[in-house]
Amino acid sequence: MESTRSKLIKLLSEKKDSYISGQALSEALGISRNAIWKHMKDLERDGYVIDAKRSQGYRIVSFPDKVSSNTIRWGLETKWLGHHIIHRERTSSTQLIGHKAARENAPDGTIIIAEEQTAGRGRMKKNWFSDKEGLWTTLLLRPPIPPNKASELTLLTAVALRDALHQLTSIPIGIKWPNDLIIGDKKLCGILTEMQGEQDRIDYVLIGIGLNVNQDETSWDASIRDIATSLTIESGKKWDKKEVVQTMLKHFENTYELYLKNGFKSIKSQWEENAFKIGENIQIKTFHDAWTGRFLGISDEGALIAESPEGSPVTLYSAEITWFDR
Repeated sequence: MESTRSKLIKLLSEKKDSYISGQALSEALGISRNAIWKHMKDLERDGYVIDAKRSQGYRIVSFPDKVSSNTIRWGLETKWLGHHIIHRERTSSTQLIGHKAARENAPDGTIIIAEEQTAGRGRMKKNWFSDKEGLWTTLLLRPPIPPNKASELTLLTAVALRDALHQLTSIPIGIKWPNDLIIGDKKLCGILTEMQGEQDRIDYVLIGIGLNVNQDETSWDASIRDIATSLTIESGKKWDKKEVVQTMLKHFENTYELYLKNGFKSIKSQWEENAFKIGENIQIKTFHDAWTGRFLGISDEGALIAESPEGSPVTLYSAEITWFDR
């Protein structure tokens, strides 16, 4: 259910160039004028600049330069995704909060976002450095798909995020199987998908997104400086994280709805159009073997198709891939 605060921000955003009287807001929201005043003070404490004039009402002049539940809702153009937001200044992991929220029946489309993570992690339990200059977000979904299709959501997310970030920044961004966005040969974004369900149905899926936004070359330890990048490093400018997350959510919602309507086929073609090193030799490592082979594409289920050591196509559902020009 949409909160009173969300409804208030929506009303103010729709009339951002004019004043709305306290009485009009009171009638629209079904609360007292004194309650309206208290909400305005809360918004000011959150960093909003409110212009209040006697006999004219209220107007939001500017919003804070940070990501919070209120700032994300201000100007968010999605139909359902991100209408319920859990925000933390600092947390161990948005994925852990997401699991707890899902078990407590948080609605489909809930997002969890943190300014900073102390125990961010990626695929195969790898650590992810999660400072205040990045975006650390988890999407909680309850998709009407069978459990064996859940892995497709990782590739779908990569396509949606790549399109959103390319539209916003014009930076050429590639997709590395199965869960990374890269620029050149450096990692920009990681995606971690976790599922809870039964044999024949999904209870919920969490899609964790770790995006490097405003970090510079000094942000990381020397051990990862040569393999990580950010939007700021690549563009030479600082980015409004609120605008970045809103653009990501809008593109994800559109891509996800297309997927639910038409299946993975259309997503697969978009993924392969932007796949890094497709058609080229890559290094492949599974639990049992390691070899060099050509990256041929992905299957209809999103699995990696590559040349086997014998030169014939092989389908891999779990593997680590690297490349040579590092």
